Amino acid sequence: MIDAHVHLWRYSPATHGWIGPGMDVLRRDFLVADLERECARAGVEGVVAVQAAQSAAENSFLGGCALESRRILGVVGWVDLRSERVDEELDAFERVPRAVGVRHIVQDEPDDGFLLRPDFLRGIGKLAARDLVYDVLVYSRHLATVVEFVDRFPAQRFVLDHLGKPRLRDGEHEPWASALRELARRPNVCAKLSGLVTEDDPHAWSRDRVARAIDHALDCFGPARLMLGSDWPVCLLAAGHHEVLEHARGRLQALAPAERLRVERGTAAEVYGLARHGWTDGGGVR
Repeated sequence: MIDAHVHLWRYSPATHGWIGPGMDVLRRDFLVADLERECARAGVEGVVAVQAAQSAAENSFLGGCALESRRILGVVGWVDLRSERVDEELDAFERVPRAVGVRHIVQDEPDDGFLLRPDFLRGIGKLAARDLVYDVLVYSRHLATVVEFVDRFPAQRFVLDHLGKPRLRDGEHEPWASALRELARRPNVCAKLSGLVTEDDPHAWSRDRVARAIDHALDCFGPARLMLGSDWPVCLLAAGHHEVLEHARGRLQALAPAERLRVERGTAAEVYGLARHGWTDGGGVR
């Protein structure tokens, strides 16, 4: 199994200011040894490590983690795609061990139209030629803009993090459900079954609400364009790494065996090109 969405960090209040009140469980280091322990318990053979801070230092840190552990098959880092020096920054990122994609924390931008800014679009246009994936991190209110955004880049591979963050704690289904279905009509977009337990009430998340969101994503994208992700350690606000993955896998039991394997490892391996970083077609790390 591949966990397509984990984070690692050396905790710093200055760097990780998004860890706010009531999130004390995250106010510590989460390093390779912690990841190895969690993955061994959950039966996870490989992971994609995703940036949690927007800096070149974050890329170097994640690359160093990847050198420590063969279990880290891919690194999704950060590059300032708006920069006039974006080509140089992308050159530097591509030298990071196991670099497979980039992400910007769009959900925190005050401009809801950030994805359509000309300088950002210019940077996105440089990724396909470098075979880099772009991870989309937005709230559900941004999904209509995401549709317009991805339509401009039909040759670019996009991965929607956390199913676009439906507001499960508010009981939201629409307009998120319709917007997700519209986005899923774009064949160059895949999505992660991740981050849902913390979009519900983290102190009393509902298995039924999370299951409904997963089932809807399966209906929209199909197994061929979905991948599992725990969002560890952020998931610890609501549930353990093993529990999050097991609940999501439970929703896959009605699928054919080949379809389950696609969600559990095949989609992530294909979309992020993980074979070049040690993942074998039969499953497992060389």
